[in-house]
Amino acid sequence: MTGAANDQQDERDTEAALWCLSLAEGELPPGEREAFDRWFADPANASAFEDAARVWNAAGGAADMPELIGMRGAALASYRRASGRRWTVQSGGPWRWALAVAAVLVLAIVSFTLLHDPRRHYETRVGERRVAILDDRSRLTLDADSRVDVGLGEDRRELVLVRGRARFDVAKDPLRPFTVAAGDKLVVATGTSFSVEMVGREVRVLLYEGHVSVIDRDPPAPAKAAAEARPLLAGQEMIATIDAPAAATVVKAVSAQSSSWQNGQLSFDEEPIALAIARMNRHSEVKLVLGDAGAARTRVNGVFTAGDVEAFVEGVTMLGGLHAERTPGRVTLTSG
Repeated sequence: MTGAANDQQDERDTEAALWCLSLAEGELPPGEREAFDRWFADPANASAFEDAARVWNAAGGAADMPELIGMRGAALASYRRASGRRWTVQSGGPWRWALAVAAVLVLAIVSFTLLHDPRRHYETRVGERRVAILDDRSRLTLDADSRVDVGLGEDRRELVLVRGRARFDVAKDPLRPFTVAAGDKLVVATGTSFSVEMVGREVRVLLYEGHVSVIDRDPPAPAKAAAEARPLLAGQEMIATIDAPAAATVVKAVSAQSSSWQNGQLSFDEEPIALAIARMNRHSEVKLVLGDAGAARTRVNGVFTAGDVEAFVEGVTMLGGLHAERTPGRVTLTSG
């Protein structure tokens, strides 16, 4: 490898380390999710990120030490202040110290799990989000309080959304179909980007780009399953009721609203309050509960920070006319 090529690889590895560190510290600032997606689309960048993620996973629990958590935050903040353009490496300048510290910390102690390993399931706790790089280079983004079981074989890629919500950015491999099971529904794709959510008795499939089809699991006959497959186009969302094959509707998704959860924001536009509560509860130990049928008919509008229960309660009481009764670990919403 030539000197120029070495320099380019070093720069790529540094960018991968800094992206990992940024994700490790929590939510990406506004606009950085798109920047990361553009950077990650380069196969060489994706490979560097994969290497960094593998080292992170090997670091284990060392990153839980408070002093190291502080060092991670200080290194990233210093680099962001010193760099005129995020993630662009320049020769010389005062950013070198922060860059070196960030790279060392990323490769040694990061606690946020960006995984590249053979484990068969990926899970988040309440209030936690994670990104996982699968062995086929597909990217899995988990919402809070979610679990996905993964099985990657030589001729197929089979995943199961056990609970919660996840986005799947699928590496193209036509010879290995990529399927996600949720409830009694099965989403079939090859190379595309979509999310699947289980909330209450509903399965929601939202297609960001590409093509997917949704079929019922364990159909009575393959021919019937093929005939009843429901294809989605980019920008569409299918809402299906578990154990009710005919009860599925397809609606146009609002782009900003549909992906805001990945940046720590929950956006609602005339959503049923039960759906809004289910999504809010994934991010908080204080649980929201509906107290009567009148409250259940409320529709929710607005954008809330994930986990900010008080802001949500204030919104639905002031604008929705509901009343809130607070007890330890719970807020009950009633209509009067």
